[in-house]
Formats: sequence, C-alpha cells, structure tokens
Amino acid sequence: MVVITLAELADKLGAELHGDGTVEIHSIAGTEQAGEGQITFISNSKYRKQLADCQASAVMLQEGDRPFFNGNALVMANPYLGYAKVAQLLDTTPAAANDIAASAYIADDAVVGKGVVIGHNAVIESGVKLGDNVQIGAGCFVGKEADIGANTKLWANVTVYHRVTLGTDCLVQSGTVLGSDGFGYANDRGNWIKIPQLGSVRIGNRVEIGACTTIDRGALDDTIIHDGAIIDNQCQIAHNVSIGENTAIAGATVMAGSLTVGKNCFIGGASVFNGHMEICDGVSIAGMAMVMRPITEPGFYSSGIPLQPNKEWRKTAARVMKIDDMHKRLRAVEKKIDAEG
Repeated sequence: MVVITLAELADKLGAELHGDGTVEIHSIAGTEQAGEGQITFISNSKYRKQLADCQASAVMLQEGDRPFFNGNALVMANPYLGYAKVAQLLDTTPAAANDIAASAYIADDAVVGKGVVIGHNAVIESGVKLGDNVQIGAGCFVGKEADIGANTKLWANVTVYHRVTLGTDCLVQSGTVLGSDGFGYANDRGNWIKIPQLGSVRIGNRVEIGACTTIDRGALDDTIIHDGAIIDNQCQIAHNVSIGENTAIAGATVMAGSLTVGKNCFIGGASVFNGHMEICDGVSIAGMAMVMRPITEPGFYSSGIPLQPNKEWRKTAARVMKIDDMHKRLRAVEKKIDAEG
C-alpha cells in the first residue's frame, strides 16, 4: 500500500492546500463512500451537495466549491485531472512480470535492454528488439524483427506480429493482437485469392490499447497509430488506417481499411467507419455513429435513432420506410403550387 501526505500531494499536483498537510492518504474513493485515509474529488459543482456528508480525509475541488466542505481540501482548476494524477501516485497495479521466467523463449539474436522482464511461456522471436524496462507479460508472442520501445508494457497474452514497432511508454492490455493480416482478397470467378499483407503496424509513443483489440497490418504501406492515441477494448482497426495524435477511441469501434482519422478526435463507442476517407482534426463523434462520408470540419457529429419504447420505435421505423414516397408526394405538391402560382 502506498501512503502519501496531503502536503506531498499538494506539491505534486500544484494544488492549494487548505487544512492539515500531515494527514496521510492511502487510497481514493467516491464522495459518498470515502472515509478516513481516503481522498475524493468533485469535478462538477452540481455534486457539491454530496460534500455536506462526505467523510473523506480530503477532497480535491475547485475554489468555488470549497465553502461547501469543512474538511481538508486540495483546490485546483481541474479536480478530475488531479484524480488521475493521484490515482497514478497511489497505483498498486503489479508489473506484467517480475523477472525473465525460465519458461520464456528468447531467440539468441534478440536484443534485450536493461531492466526488461518477461513472463512465463512468452516467446521472443529472432531479430526482436526490446528497449530498456520493457515488460512482457505471460504468454505473449513477439514476432520476428518486432521493435518495442523503452518502458512499454504488454499484459498477458498479447500478440505482436513480425516487424511491428511500438514506441516508448506504451501500454497494451491482454488479448490484443497487433499486426495480424488485413482483410485483403481478390475474387477469381467466385474463389477468394488471398493477398499477402506486406506492410506492418507502426505505433507511436505513449499509446494505450485496450484488451482484445485488433490492429491489422497494412497491405503495402503501414497501419499507423500516432503518439498519444488511446484505443479502448474490442476495437477493430483495419489495414492502412491512420489514427492521429491524442485521438481517443471508445470500445467496440470498427474502422475499415485506409481510413485516416485526424488529431485530437473523440470517437464514441460502437461507432462504425467506412474506409478510404478522411476525418479531419478536432472531430467528436457520438456513440454508435455510422460514419459513411468524410468529415472536413471540426465539430460534434451524431447519427442513428435514439432509444424509444418499442411501440413508438415501430411507428418510427414504419414512417422511415415511407420517406421516399413522402418525398415524391411532397415534390409533386410543390410543383403543383409553383405551376398555379
């Protein structure tokens, strides 16, 4: 268990301390559950009413919310960011491995940096390069000539295909596959002829990828995930997709081949993207969106029909099926009015 004083937390967060700096904090909890030795936060003033009964040893909050809490407080402009940083300081998540396991296979010509740990039954193939302090979890497979940068962590059972590169300080959760074949086939009179995928996957620095996500290698050029991107669980990133810097992609999103997504985009969960098009920088897309055309202007986009009671939805669906007929009838009425006018 990690223990840190409020004074130390204030210093590390750049926060303004109000109260007893010697109080020790060992964990974080919600405002309604937190007790002695725990810190909590509110990032939205509509929750300030919870502060009256809050039993936390300290609260991270904005200056405007401080009068509503009588206990120890760390005042900062962005308490949610403070929460993230405190969570990092108090994080007790174990390493993916603690040493180089005897059951791990490491090719003789693999380059293994200082401080590297490799879990049980992991396979490191010929020509692989592992930077300093890389963590390879149990059961991982790292294919020929793959290159993994310093401080990158692979949890158990991650598969990294041949010639895939990952930058520094990346995190890949269990079950993810990097560099599998893209969906490339030619049709010969009804028979599918496989097109070998000759590109690879290039992942930048500080990229985090969730569990059971697949990122396919390129057909000729590479699939590219740029610095700082974050990708949630169970996403499908097809061959030759390019994801811009600091773009966030929520779970179960599907991206077809040769899609380009710009920088600083926010993609809602279960969204589907057509291939061979471009999404510009600064786009936010609501969950379950179906993106079939390029987006050239930053902004917030949505699609789909929100949830309705089934009886209402059936009526809506029936009306949607008649839109073309209604459009034709409306055009006919407009033409008649124009003719009479």
